[in-house]
Amino acid sequence: MNSPKFKFEDLKVYQKALDFVDDVYVITKRFPKEEIYGLSSQYKRASVSIPLNIAEGAGDTDAQFNRYLQMAWDSLKECVVCSTIAQRQGFITIEEDKEARIKLSELSKMITSLQRYLKKDNK
Repeated sequence: MNSPKFKFEDLKVYQKALDFVDDVYVITKRFPKEEIYGLSSQYKRASVSIPLNIAEGAGDTDAQFNRYLQMAWDSLKECVVCSTIAQRQGFITIEEDKEARIKLSELSKMITSLQRYLKKDNK
């Protein structure tokens, strides 16, 4: 028997957000131990917040979904800052920061496109 599937799980933006969470968990494993309750924790929480908000808002009204997408976008910006700090502190390489930024930029475009679509749909 197949396990139940929820509609939001088919959203590409949700899938990409989960992929980014996987990346953050891999990267933060290499952070210094003293960062376990600091930057490492914050980076993980911010990254996890992206797909959580997408899932929570999906299936609700367009206005509510848009509100949750905005929260996901806000968490995405937090991830940009976390990546920058991690790079500046030498926890990740410049290349790893660049890769994170590329993925976050793609996610940002997907979220804003979905927001535009939801707003257009309400007119």
